[in-house]
Amino acid sequence: MNTGMMNLSSAPHMRDKWTTPFIMRVVFLSLMPATLVGMIVYGWNAVGIVLLSIVSAVASEWAFNKICHKPGSIWDGSAVITGLLLALSLSPATPLYMPVIGSVFAIVVAKGCFGGLGKNFINPALAGRCFLLISFGRAMSTFTVDGVSAATPLVDLAAGQNVDVMKMFLGTSNAVIGSSVLALLLGGLALWGFGFIHGQICFSVLGGFTLFVALFGGHGFDPAYLAAQLCGGGVVMGAFFMATDYVTSPVSRLGQFIYGCTIGVLGGLFRIYGSTTDSFSYSIIIGNLLTPLIDTYIVQKPFAYRRLALWARQQEKGSFWKRIPRPVIALLVITAVAGVALSGVYTVTKDTIDEQNRLANLESYQAVCPAEVFEPSEKADQALAALEGGPWGESFGRSTINDFLVGKDAAGNVAGYVVSVTNADGFDGDITLTIGLSPEGAVTGISFTELHETPGMGMRAEEDGFRNQFTGKRQALKLVKGDAAADHEIQAISGATITSTAVTNAVSAGIDFYTKTVREAD
Repeated sequence: MNTGMMNLSSAPHMRDKWTTPFIMRVVFLSLMPATLVGMIVYGWNAVGIVLLSIVSAVASEWAFNKICHKPGSIWDGSAVITGLLLALSLSPATPLYMPVIGSVFAIVVAKGCFGGLGKNFINPALAGRCFLLISFGRAMSTFTVDGVSAATPLVDLAAGQNVDVMKMFLGTSNAVIGSSVLALLLGGLALWGFGFIHGQICFSVLGGFTLFVALFGGHGFDPAYLAAQLCGGGVVMGAFFMATDYVTSPVSRLGQFIYGCTIGVLGGLFRIYGSTTDSFSYSIIIGNLLTPLIDTYIVQKPFAYRRLALWARQQEKGSFWKRIPRPVIALLVITAVAGVALSGVYTVTKDTIDEQNRLANLESYQAVCPAEVFEPSEKADQALAALEGGPWGESFGRSTINDFLVGKDAAGNVAGYVVSVTNADGFDGDITLTIGLSPEGAVTGISFTELHETPGMGMRAEEDGFRNQFTGKRQALKLVKGDAAADHEIQAISGATITSTAVTNAVSAGIDFYTKTVREAD
């Protein structure tokens, strides 16, 4: 008996001419427009990143299969797609060793260690990119234009600057290699039109993101603002090429819609309220993690009925507590014990920590104001009490006045004033600084007590070249990108517009607080 045509498998019995290699080749071709635009715009470094990323991904899969004695799978094309997507999501200024590290992590850890193609629980390319973002934050946030460090359009947009939406759409602005929205749309819409990806996912991602940004972005339904947000930060690439991954997305249409809306809303939330504008990858990763939960409660009717599936789940034997895995209980106990121990350590060391903070604050005060002692100001304290911890003014971003003290010399004469200000609009979180003022109200210097910006970029705010610009200023300041021509202008740090804006607003808030609560009251 000839058994060559027999194929025994469990139901449902379905056949399709679309094999995995065929689908991967189609996806590869759909990414070619964006890849070619990125190579042409950003030059040979972009070419090197793309080639290294693809070669590293394929080599990692081959080596992993050899070591683990698994069947060869490099010819299905999935490793090529992973490497290409990772490369397109990197800056053209990325060091050439980083796509290699990212590809190895994506293939070995995110894909191979979980069983290979079809068994990974998160998108491997996104896993590799997020690994690089966490491990090499400085290098991943470095973007250059003609060899000069510069901010991305989204960073400028978050800082209130104008951006060229057309350049963002065409992919000629300062962004990742695969930033051409036009080219991505050509490839993505072709995939959707020929039925290779689900429209419920990609369009619900774009719709959820746009709606959230319109409602909470502070600009309403401004077409130019919404277009800039959509054209930056990998939104289009994520919607068409990453969120639509078959393995990590839900099966049912309703589940795909919920999944896409969740990614879009989370992407908007991270974009508007997060500390970095480049965080859309995390929203897709979270969506991937939610996919099993969505598939559990939203079941495709041709294969099962939702009511029956939920009923069967409710009939599982054993109490709720017995169904909890033992490792979860052990982890809960360990966490509780560790929390109690940490609380005890904090209680014991609290007084010492407070004293160290007091000495650190005193040191920062004396660094900007030559005084022997610092005393509270009754007028300033009344103004602070009225604020109830809220920001000062409407023109200085989220600038909060922490403290205001009068510095006096040994004879009891006023030697100056110090203002502690925190601005919550920094690139990587809060920026807290102390501003010294002369008895006449001119800035004598600034000193940072909290600064966690990007090394090599935002951290350059500590350099004298930037800090010394504030010395002698007496009025609200304006940040400029070029040379500071007027007395009230401050030149921004190249590539760190958000940090420069936060510091400038903090100093302006301190000057304005002194002017309106102390000087005018006198």
